[in-house]
Amino acid sequence: MHTGMHTNVHTERTNAARAAAAARDTDPAGPIGVGVTLGLFAAWALHDAEEVAMVPRWTRTRVPELRERIPGVPEAVWERLESLDGRRFATAVGVMAVIVAAAAADGHRTGGRSGFYQGALTGFGLHGLVHLAQAAAFRGYTPGSVTSPLLVVPFTVWARRRLRDAGVLRPATSRDIAVGLATAAAATALSHGAADRLLRPRRGRRGQRA
Repeated sequence: MHTGMHTNVHTERTNAARAAAAARDTDPAGPIGVGVTLGLFAAWALHDAEEVAMVPRWTRTRVPELRERIPGVPEAVWERLESLDGRRFATAVGVMAVIVAAAAADGHRTGGRSGFYQGALTGFGLHGLVHLAQAAAFRGYTPGSVTSPLLVVPFTVWARRRLRDAGVLRPATSRDIAVGLATAAAATALSHGAADRLLRPRRGRRGQRA
């Protein structure tokens, strides 16, 4: 009888362990929670809301001053900044939203293991550091420099810590940092290029006289 009870206890423990393992396998968030993965999109949205609200006004008021203060910058850079009206910039942000949402969803699907998600997370944090560097270089406010130290950088550090504690964080090398910066720059260029294409006036067909 004692042997039978011992066998039942062992069987129950085995079944419980299997059930826990199955739950981990079927739960896409795993031990890190949805805040780490889908939270990337939420943090990005709050950060870019600041940029959408401030970029048009900032370019109108600060670009002329900066052009005189920093004469070494190519004129094409200033012209590009001055062309960023509210509609065009908001459209570019909308395109970027698709990219960030896809990365966050892939991170959620894989429990944070996705290279696409982790690369986007790294790029997001580096993007925040770039904003801080810009504010320091311009010696004043630049769009995105408020939410970068309050949200972007802290979220990235927290999310990477959670990924590391869960054993799924890929080690970041100097090459990864360079790739992250390049990827963020490429995604930004892609979003603005898509915005230009979407907002480009379409030529109507010329009517022919009878």
